[in-house]
Amino acid sequence: MDYLKKQFLESGLLDGLTTQGELSSLLKELHSAALEAMLQGEMENHLGYSQDKQSSNSNARNGSTFKQVKTEFEKSKITVPRDREGSFGPIVVPKHQSTATPIENIIISLYTKGMSVSDIEDELQEIYGYKLSTLAISLITDKVNQRVRLAKQAFRERLLRCVDG
Repeated sequence: MDYLKKQFLESGLLDGLTTQGELSSLLKELHSAALEAMLQGEMENHLGYSQDKQSSNSNARNGSTFKQVKTEFEKSKITVPRDREGSFGPIVVPKHQSTATPIENIIISLYTKGMSVSDIEDELQEIYGYKLSTLAISLITDKVNQRVRLAKQAFRERLLRCVDG
């Protein structure tokens, strides 16, 4: 992560920014661009071929639509790709929802479907171009497992009322 931070700071993107508002606007644009790139990756995985290729498959790309989503950076307008059959169900910004799914939720979703940590790492890299270490993924899944254990324990230890029949 330090490498990415250093690369970002040295990229020149921050040159000329003088206010916090300008920085927030830049981060909002970068976040929207990242969401759109992740959606394109999901569509490529869904259809089984990249955008610059043709397919013999009956399902194909069918333009895109605009969607307003709520993120950490207020509301953003993003472009969501569509397919001819309407079977594309994005994970990052699910259909009929106006909030982006944090990467932690994606990891948890894949983990609950039985994927191993290394499979999740490969999937994130392949579909989203998002490099996350197996350690980071393990930490996220461990936190979730811990919350589940605590919830189960609290449920078992709750006080029950006696009901006369």
